[in-house]
Amino acid sequence: MYKRPKTPLNKKQLEERALQEQEEIRRTPLPKDNQVFGIVEMRVGGSRMMVRCMDGKVRNCRIPGRLKNKLWVREGDLVIVAPWEFSGNEKGDVILKYKRNQFEHLRERGMLKKLDEFGEL
Repeated sequence: MYKRPKTPLNKKQLEERALQEQEEIRRTPLPKDNQVFGIVEMRVGGSRMMVRCMDGKVRNCRIPGRLKNKLWVREGDLVIVAPWEFSGNEKGDVILKYKRNQFEHLRERGMLKKLDEFGEL
């Protein structure tokens, strides 16, 4: 079977790709109110996982139904966790997963110093 060789990206395509990456960095959402940064430690099953949060707690978090098919999370990913109101120290919801370039941007800005202390990154 004949495979067509990949053509290199032209200058316009490279510029568009760079602009997209810059937009993602500029629009990096931060935790609001009681939300915290966390790192996924272990997938438990279904849409649940154990997440080590910046406040020093390990929470059993789930991906809400509206995000189940949109949000694919692996171990080691940086996420935003919203602790539950009635059992906030034990459980929470994963609100957002950061992309690699957003993660690097947050690290450069010094937002992830507590996670460096955990030795996770």
